[in-house]
Amino acid sequence: MKAIVITQPGGPEVLQMQEVATPHPTGSQVRIKVFAAGVNRPDVFQRKGNYPPPPDAPQDIPGLEVAGIIEQTGPEVTIWKPGDSVCALLAGGGYAEYALAEASHCLPIPVAFNHYSDAFARAASLPETVFTVWHNVFQRGQLRKGERFLVHGGTSGIGITAIQLARAFGASVFTTAGSEEKCAACDALGADISINYREADFEEQLRELGTDVILDMVGGNYIPKNLRLLREEGRLVFINTMKGGKVTGEDVVDFSLIMRKRLTVTGSTLRNRGHAFKAALAHEIRENVWPVMERGAFQTVIAETFPLAEAARAHALMETSDHIGKIILLNQWP
Repeated sequence: MKAIVITQPGGPEVLQMQEVATPHPTGSQVRIKVFAAGVNRPDVFQRKGNYPPPPDAPQDIPGLEVAGIIEQTGPEVTIWKPGDSVCALLAGGGYAEYALAEASHCLPIPVAFNHYSDAFARAASLPETVFTVWHNVFQRGQLRKGERFLVHGGTSGIGITAIQLARAFGASVFTTAGSEEKCAACDALGADISINYREADFEEQLRELGTDVILDMVGGNYIPKNLRLLREEGRLVFINTMKGGKVTGEDVVDFSLIMRKRLTVTGSTLRNRGHAFKAALAHEIRENVWPVMERGAFQTVIAETFPLAEAARAHALMETSDHIGKIILLNQWP
């Protein structure tokens, strides 16, 4: 089969299309004929050599989420059969014509997507972001109806998902983004307040309101601002530190705020978690989030699609951060 291989750590140009062995499912795995694969920031980190895959995942083929048709099942699989359309969370290997997934990490294509000619592309935009948001915002962050929620990076895949799910479950939603165009996109998705961080200080804008839960992928000097914004019993959840894990300059982290306001600071990564954890997460998502998808109350936002062979161009776009929504790779099946 054809797959995109990371030939060495480096820039987008190290992503090369190569012929590799087609994988065969064993045990509880399924083999998916991939129609679409999502591009995510961790793929960029892996390409640069900063985010190694777990030992049981393909070591040089990136890709954490796909959508397609199950072509073959392992001997232990009973919940899916060949011909089923699914989207799936992977530990790697998604940038390919075929990918292996744990059967319990697959979800059906939402029925509401059947009305669209690009249903597989839309479905491929879901797993990595939905799994991440559900675990970090609703499980770790314990976001509840009526609370105030802030997500940074509102037009990223994570941001778009977090805005809509927080809104669907009854929270007020605040977000930050890097342009007026991006803020308008966040507003259209249901954000109550969208702040252009290049023009205004989000802490100043939200100080009087405060927040109950913050999902942060920025880190750096956002850390003390986040802590000051949290209300009593607030929860700060980290899923990345793109600006680093340290505060620079004159600002400092006042840890006494954590005691005085009884704050919770937590975080997580998803890729290296075990099969059982991801299976339980998939079950919760199907029970709680998929009904939102099925009734058409969730809008997928696709910034751009590329043929699989042009994965390098997709990564170059990802690194500009100029896009709004998900970047998707498409296989050109006849």
